[in-house]
Amino acid sequence: MRMNVSEPSGEVDLRPLSARSVVLSLLLGTHPPELPVRDLVRVVEPFGVGGSTLRAALSRMVNAGDLRRTNSVYRLSDRLLARQRRQDEAVDARTRAWDGDWEMVVITATGRGPAERADLRARLTALRLAELREGVWLRPANLIRRVPEEELAPVAQSYTARPDRPARELAAALWPLDAWAATARALLAHLAEADLPADRFTAFAAVVRHLLADPVLPPELLPADWPGAPLRTAYARYQREVTGAVTR
Repeated sequence: MRMNVSEPSGEVDLRPLSARSVVLSLLLGTHPPELPVRDLVRVVEPFGVGGSTLRAALSRMVNAGDLRRTNSVYRLSDRLLARQRRQDEAVDARTRAWDGDWEMVVITATGRGPAERADLRARLTALRLAELREGVWLRPANLIRRVPEEELAPVAQSYTARPDRPARELAAALWPLDAWAATARALLAHLAEADLPADRFTAFAAVVRHLLADPVLPPELLPADWPGAPLRTAYARYQREVTGAVTR
């Protein structure tokens, strides 16, 4: 099974802005992820979100457990703090030189329901593992990140492996690399043409979703002219702009 990307090859997935998506995107990109309501009102205005709409959205998000409120300051909930960590890792993935080893996770638990299986698949995909065949997940051991061994231990076993199959061939079979690269280039081209604040905000939200699907492979396993680094650089620059607007 191949790792899924967020959109088909070369197509840009631009989703309509809502007050909730604007607030979440702003807080997910802010460190620490909290803002007074007066700053939120000021920052979301260029994206077409009015004050009354924003306050109604904030109330719903608190009730839904997305945000916590202390006086007039809104902060991401613990659940979304975990999402922010994943997003930070997607934008600034930490890697080490690859020595040829692969991480391998083998599912050992049986009798799990559909929801449990789906949750485990989502967790393994978030770790940038890909499924070779049912119950066997792997990737090159070049990432520096925390693997929740205590969570996986009841349902899976982790190993270090060196597959016999050529590494470039195996990587191309596990991930749709050409499709990911085509979409990344389409996003970069779209960003170059986007001028309005709302258009740029929507485009960079799509960039984050796409970076979450980047397998972050060793350079020797990637096609030529891989656009992962330029896409990360573009997003980091935009994030600094937004942070500057919040600070001002």
